[in-house]
Parts: sequence; structure tokens; C-alpha cells
Amino acid sequence: MSLIRRSNVFDPFSLDLWDPFQGFPFGSGSSSNSLFPSFASTNSETAAFAGARIDWKETPEAHVFKADVPGLKKEEVKVEVEDGNVLQISGERNKEQEEKNDKWHRVERSSGKFMRRFRLPENAKTEQISAAMENGVLIVTVPKEEAKKPDVKSIQISG
Repeated sequence: MSLIRRSNVFDPFSLDLWDPFQGFPFGSGSSSNSLFPSFASTNSETAAFAGARIDWKETPEAHVFKADVPGLKKEEVKVEVEDGNVLQISGERNKEQEEKNDKWHRVERSSGKFMRRFRLPENAKTEQISAAMENGVLIVTVPKEEAKKPDVKSIQISG
């Protein structure tokens, strides 16, 4: 594991990331014609995909998804239902325009496309899904069908 300081001042962002697959034929540095696929790639599209953090909670009335999408407008995010029961949240964060005279010291905010998919349970009312954006958080609400109460029929006991 290589953790290297770049100066005498400790900067937690200046540490090299440890790659457990470094040096192996299937690691992040491998070529596309490797025997094994690359598991730990670090391109911007993967970083943006991994950066779409989503919470899913279930209440008695609904399934609620909360996605952190800071800096995005509602027009830049899509909420779709595929195949009747797969909720898909996707979007794209565009890269900031560079000016000729700009000197970048650090670029940590990811840009690129992201997509997350969730298989909804049987009791989801997909035709009544609603979505709202508030302070960089997308909230998707999927109402649930009421639990069907079993039909109980009383039987007379003879004898």
C-alpha cells in the first residue's frame, strides 16, 4: 500500500489510492485484451456512476428513494419505469467549461453519466409514482398497494 505525502504539510487529498489489483493481469491497469475484465477502472464515467448515492426506505404507505444529485437541474435527471417494475434514475453531470487562462489545482467533482436501477416489489403502484427535486436531492415516491386482508369465512361445526 503506498501512502505518500507530497509536501511537509499533511493534505488528506494528496494521498495515492491503494489499488489491491495493481500488478495483476486483471487489475485496473490491464489492457482490454486481458484474460479477465478490469474490475477497478477509474474513468470519469465510472466515478460519476459510483457518485450517484441513493437511499431507499419503505414506509407503511410507500417506497421512498432519495438521490443526491447536487448541481443538477430537474431537466438533467430522468426517472423512468422499465418492464413495469424496474425504477431507473439516470442523468448526466456536464464537465465545467475551461477557460484559456484557468489554472486548475484540483478536480474532485465527477462529471459524466450516471444510472441506477431498482427492481420494485409486487405491491408497488408504478402508475402513481411521483418525483420532486429539492436542494440537490431527488425524491421519488412509489406508493404501495394496501395489503389485502384475507377473506375469512366462518364454518359451522356440527355435532
